[in-house]
Amino acid sequence: MSGQRVLLVDDEEELRRSTAQALELFGLEVQTFASADHVLELSGFGFDGVVVSDIRMPGLDGMTLLQRIRELDAEIPVILVTGHGDVQLAVKAMREGAYDFLEKPFTPQHLAGVIRRALDRRGLVMENRRLRAVAGKRDDLEARLPGRTQVMVDLRYRIRAIGATDADTLIIGDTGAGKEVVARALHDVSPRATKPFIAINCAALPENLIESELFGHEAGAFPGALRPRYGKFEHGRGGTILLDEIGSMPFDLQAKFLRVLQERVITRLGSNETVPLDVRFIATSKVDLEAEVAAGRFRADLFYRLNVATIHVPSLSQRRPDIPLLFLQLVREASARYGREDMEVPADVMAGIAQRDWPGNVRELRNASDRLVLGLDPKPGETGANAKEAAGRLADKVAAYERSIIAGEIAAHGGALRPVYESLGISRKTLYEKMQKHGLDKKLLAFDGPWEDEQASRS
Repeated sequence: MSGQRVLLVDDEEELRRSTAQALELFGLEVQTFASADHVLELSGFGFDGVVVSDIRMPGLDGMTLLQRIRELDAEIPVILVTGHGDVQLAVKAMREGAYDFLEKPFTPQHLAGVIRRALDRRGLVMENRRLRAVAGKRDDLEARLPGRTQVMVDLRYRIRAIGATDADTLIIGDTGAGKEVVARALHDVSPRATKPFIAINCAALPENLIESELFGHEAGAFPGALRPRYGKFEHGRGGTILLDEIGSMPFDLQAKFLRVLQERVITRLGSNETVPLDVRFIATSKVDLEAEVAAGRFRADLFYRLNVATIHVPSLSQRRPDIPLLFLQLVREASARYGREDMEVPADVMAGIAQRDWPGNVRELRNASDRLVLGLDPKPGETGANAKEAAGRLADKVAAYERSIIAGEIAAHGGALRPVYESLGISRKTLYEKMQKHGLDKKLLAFDGPWEDEQASRS
């Protein structure tokens, strides 16, 4: 259990301190928080501990924290506590994935026992992931960034290679392609995985407070600065700082940030003292920064300093064969998130999903999976183009329907053809003929490798 931590969240200072002291007497390493925000910075696939959180808190409450942690890693044990004796809330918490639920007042022995069991479980999860990675099996990185197309295989290879280093990294990709997921993955496979991951949206920082937000300030640095305050850069010490959409950073601030990159020190507003900064920087951009440099909106020296290690995140249009696999995974995740039973996606829906364009990339595809699970859009793959195609002659309608059923079945079965022709009640030869007739390329639909097994069984 060495090295495993307990993140304890409670807005009542006295209770938080006394609980932490009691748990430390049981040999547990405890880190306390008055609010849930900073807990998310430490949670992720690389976190090997557990989270204990009060439910009723101002701001980010325990139930919301549970949901946010499960989005980062569904296998992090979260133990929720409350003093309200709310049975319905307890049931809801357990249904949404809480490891356990305790009612105040509880004995330190009881809480310590629950935490030890949760730590044991987390330890097994982490060890299993490590062994699977060593054995070359599907690991958590493949689960987070699924896909069998070459561009995704190359992406995961680059993440593992660059993540193991301490190099600052630039991530380029279209809106919704998954740039922040890649940044999180880089952090989680790095030696900094147990330290904070601080995400800063450069486009959302208020211009009048941007330096204070990033660098911090001393008391009296400006009107209203009554107390000294750490900036986000200092909060990330030892960990990783993500600068999301760095192209939106004001031009005059870029020079100050360049100094931070080069010298790894910061100076708080109102101070002349430099503070050493041990962090790794990751920046993302949806725009071509080289073009921004040419237009005079982005500093060339900052661009070249960031451009040492670059990762390009492919859009869905660059990996179309992965779309069915990805959609099925997103449906499973949405079902778990909304407390619904796993659903079987109809074949015609899968066919529409596979054929449709997704300009919003993974974000748009995730929204479609959520709507399907919630029953808001029973045909998420159907577009105006699909409807126009089906509005022709009867023979065309029948052919389009047959094609969509076959394509959907192939996608739903991961590219394995045997269950397809068996479920459709046709022979293998007939299925091959219809695939050829409708132009169903195995490379566009078989994403999990079973086609090669089929071909081998024929030879």
